[in-house]
Amino acid sequence: MSLRLKTILGIAIIQAVLLLILASITLEYLRTTNYDSLSKRASTTATLFATTTANAVLSYDLASLSAFVDEVMKNPDLVYARVLGPGNQVFAEGGDAAILSRPFKQDIDVEHVDDTIFDTYAEISEGGEVYGRVEVGIDINSLTKAIEAATTESVTVAAVGMLFVAVFSSMLGTYLTSQLKSLSAAAKSIAKGNLAIKVPFKGRDEISHVAYAFNSMAANLKEVSLRRDQFETELQELNRSLEDRVQERTQELEKANHEIKDAQTKLIQSEKMASIGVLSAGVAHEINNPLGFVISNLSTLEIYAKNYRKLVAEYQRLQEIDDPAERDAQLQVIADLTESSDLEFMNDDLDDLLKDTHEGSIRVKEIVKGLKAFSHADQTGRMQLADINECITSTLTVANNELKYHCELSTALGDLPQTYCLPSKIKQVLLNIILNAGHAIEGQGHIDISSQVIGDYIEIRIKDDGCGIAEDEISKLFDPFYTTKQVGEGTGLGLAISYGIIVDEHNGDINVQSEEGKGTCFTLLLPIVTEQLGTGDAIVAV
Repeated sequence: MSLRLKTILGIAIIQAVLLLILASITLEYLRTTNYDSLSKRASTTATLFATTTANAVLSYDLASLSAFVDEVMKNPDLVYARVLGPGNQVFAEGGDAAILSRPFKQDIDVEHVDDTIFDTYAEISEGGEVYGRVEVGIDINSLTKAIEAATTESVTVAAVGMLFVAVFSSMLGTYLTSQLKSLSAAAKSIAKGNLAIKVPFKGRDEISHVAYAFNSMAANLKEVSLRRDQFETELQELNRSLEDRVQERTQELEKANHEIKDAQTKLIQSEKMASIGVLSAGVAHEINNPLGFVISNLSTLEIYAKNYRKLVAEYQRLQEIDDPAERDAQLQVIADLTESSDLEFMNDDLDDLLKDTHEGSIRVKEIVKGLKAFSHADQTGRMQLADINECITSTLTVANNELKYHCELSTALGDLPQTYCLPSKIKQVLLNIILNAGHAIEGQGHIDISSQVIGDYIEIRIKDDGCGIAEDEISKLFDPFYTTKQVGEGTGLGLAISYGIIVDEHNGDINVQSEEGKGTCFTLLLPIVTEQLGTGDAIVAV
């Protein structure tokens, strides 16, 4: 097989494979994104439609439901919409009558729709009880045709591209073979001993450069000995090999450095999640308490709402009565209903129920917010402007249930300036030390936490009256895997990680003062940073 034919076939095959892969990926992406988009749109439409019609279904307001159906049918490509009440009773519907008459069958995946209509539904529920549902259908004909058109266009573009490549490779192969034939003839001539050969060339491309180099080689063969040529070749190969080795070692060092940093990040996150595991049961209990009375209050509010609806209905009946005797009888009914439902008590109790429910919801929100902020894995390494006092209070929110039954917490937080730091990692350090303080207290005890500005630093002090630490163990506290706890109760990494975060990452310091039987005090010093230069770089205030 000639070089020309090999060039044509090689380029054509490579181009065909690349075009096939590109077209397949593009079309698959087009189908996936469009199908997902339509599926999400259908689900969103059904959910919004269910939310909009919920009150009307609950009140059997068929006129409003009909208006809602007419409004939702204005959505493009929507073929039908139907509202069903209890027992699948049709309250309102609109769209194509033929499609409405067929049995409803929910479609899960747009790609497997066999009737050109994507059917979906959403339930109408209130207080955990289902009162009906809405059904909608979206026409996928336009989407299918668009994808088919894109497929056709992709195939056409690929075919045209392959044709151009074939023509170009043919021209390139012809040119290369003609030039190589000249070089081959010249090489044969030199092999026969004719060192005065000169290859004709024109242009300034690589082939011309090769021909020029060939001519130079022929001219210099008489002046250069074989031994010197061999020496120079070996020296060049040695240089190239040395450069390759240096580059390979550099890449290996960079890879190792990246793996070390990645391992450090994972280790810090693992220790953080271990702390969360310790707190999980307490946090669940802390959330369940407010949730319990919120749910109880909602049940009471539901009863009150039913009583108010009954009273409103009786008052509406009263407005429709003209006969005085009937009006007196209706007023008596209203009075009896007011007395039986204890309207005065409901009115007085309503504000308290709403206030307690709101406070319980806020409590749950704050607990979840603190837990989410603490568990977030910060892999950017970028300093953020933060309030250290907020870091302390949010950490105490997470740790509160772990400590409150046997520790009395007291805080004295001074007026601190905001500073650039890594807030999630500062919270991890605080949680490690606070939990250690709680574990050091047997029975009932106290933990005092304070913050203040000292010179160019923010000082945080965490003091407990627990069992204390032996003098010969204080110097080992920040060693990896060193722990004074029982086997299985600690990893020995918490304080080592804390030391790295405060000292190495924030240019701060950690000091420990302890006396056995009297307690321990950890002092954290963080430099006040007022300006940020770039990723991870900052200027310390002076």
